[in-house]
Amino acid sequence: MNEWSQKRKVMRRYDLTAQLYEMRYAEEQKAKYKAALENLNIAQDSLVLDVGCGVGLLFSHVTAKAQVIVGVDVSKKLLLQAQVRAQNFHSVHLVQADADYLPFRDSSFSVVFAFTVLQNMPKPSETLKEIKRTAKHDASIVVTGLKKTFSIDAFRELLQHAGLSVVSLMDEDVLKCYVAISLQSLT
Repeated sequence: MNEWSQKRKVMRRYDLTAQLYEMRYAEEQKAKYKAALENLNIAQDSLVLDVGCGVGLLFSHVTAKAQVIVGVDVSKKLLLQAQVRAQNFHSVHLVQADADYLPFRDSSFSVVFAFTVLQNMPKPSETLKEIKRTAKHDASIVVTGLKKTFSIDAFRELLQHAGLSVVSLMDEDVLKCYVAISLQSLT
C-alpha cells in the first residue's frame, strides 16, 4: 500500500468514528496529557502546536498556559468537533493538514505535541523530522509511541534518529503509549 493510500485509510477511519472518539478515547488521552504535563513547563508566551489534535481534548489542558495553540489533524470530521471545543478558547486555531507536510514556517513553535500520531504514519521518522522542523531550536517536543506498535528501544531509537534528545520517557502501566518529552539535538 502506498503512503497516501495508508493515510487516506487512517483519515477515513477517523472520519467514520469521529462521533465516538471522545467517548472511546478521552480517558486514555487524558492520562497521556497528565503524564506529559507533569514533566513539562509551558511558558505564558508559548506558541503550541498539537499535531493530530483530534477533537481537541488537549486544548483545555494547555490554553491557560500558552499564548496560542494551533491544532492540526488530517480528519475533517474530527476537526469539526475540535472547532466546537475551540469556541470556548480565543487562542485556539485549527488547520486541516497532513502531519508529514505541516503548513508552517521553520522554527515557529515553542512546544509541539504529537499524541497518538506516529503509529498512523507510513514513515514515523519522516513525520518526526517534519514536526522537528516546525519547532524552535529550544522547543519541547512531546511524542507518544503506541506500545503495540513500538518496543521501548525502537521508540527511543526512532526519536534519536529524528534528532531528538529524550529528556523524559514514561512507560507507566496505565498508559497504552510511551510518552516522551524531547528537545531537539543541537548536532
